[in-house]
Amino acid sequence: MAGMSKKERVQAALQGQEVDRPPVSFWRHFFEKETSAEGLAEAMLTFQQRFDWDFMKVNPRACYHVEDWGCRFRFSGDPHTAPVLLEPAVRTVQDWEKITVLPPDQGALGEQLQALKLIKEGLQDEIYFLETIFTPLSIAGRLIGSEAAMKEQMQNHPEAVHAALERITETYRRFARACLEVGASGIFFATTAWASYELLTDAEYAEFGRPYDLKVLEAVQDAEFNLLHVCRSRNMLYRLADYPVHAINWASRDPSNPSLREGKAHCTQAVVGGIDHRKTLLKGSVEEVVAQAREAKAQTEGIRWILAGECSIPTRTPERNLTALREAVEKL
Repeated sequence: MAGMSKKERVQAALQGQEVDRPPVSFWRHFFEKETSAEGLAEAMLTFQQRFDWDFMKVNPRACYHVEDWGCRFRFSGDPHTAPVLLEPAVRTVQDWEKITVLPPDQGALGEQLQALKLIKEGLQDEIYFLETIFTPLSIAGRLIGSEAAMKEQMQNHPEAVHAALERITETYRRFARACLEVGASGIFFATTAWASYELLTDAEYAEFGRPYDLKVLEAVQDAEFNLLHVCRSRNMLYRLADYPVHAINWASRDPSNPSLREGKAHCTQAVVGGIDHRKTLLKGSVEEVVAQAREAKAQTEGIRWILAGECSIPTRTPERNLTALREAVEKL
């Protein structure tokens, strides 16, 4: 156990075995660098070198997944300003027919594969790195540009939506496989707003979400490390707890969601999280963030647990708090 490599440490945590210290990782956007493969790779590798995380969640621009279907965005070039949607790809029910199966090695998808190649080269096989892939329903919602418009299409034109979801799913099955083929260790599978009772019922997610999610995950079932991210408040964590992934990440500090202790008791996978990234990590003191890390360890007993934020951390997160957490795991 002593002197574990980062991969050994993460694997032990995923399998519920003893670790020499808790694994830790945080991830964030670098909006000013995400518009090219080279820029994204440089940002990810620099962040890794600065903090020496135990695994990397590759954080591409959160619109790459819909650009090749025609969504247009304005990029600010500012490190703290996300891309703004200018024109969605889907405006009418007929537009769903334009959502065809895309090749995984061209356009924005091909750019991501190139970034992964550069990241693999830079990491020199020392840590696991995961490509961010959004669920098919999340992608469809991004294509139409608003949650309200997507819900209206689901209710009034379910056949057209399902047909598009099939093509989206096939595109991302192929892309997910391509990510593994260029060296990624697995995927970070993100639900965004859609696996939440704020938007859908269990029955609606069972129809429009789950079947397509499982098809994507099936394509990467042989990956070393797949991580499910169940986003937002009032999440459907328990409904997705049987997904075939190695670990699950969610906003456990949100009072509307299960705590780390509750989630771990319900899930067979490792749990990832413990730090409130919106308040404590962003605005709290070093003592406050370290206290949350200690509490997270107590909730999980330090077993089947990786210390992390509960989503992408704010771009203005003080480095002192990240440094404190990286140092704290050596003593937990």
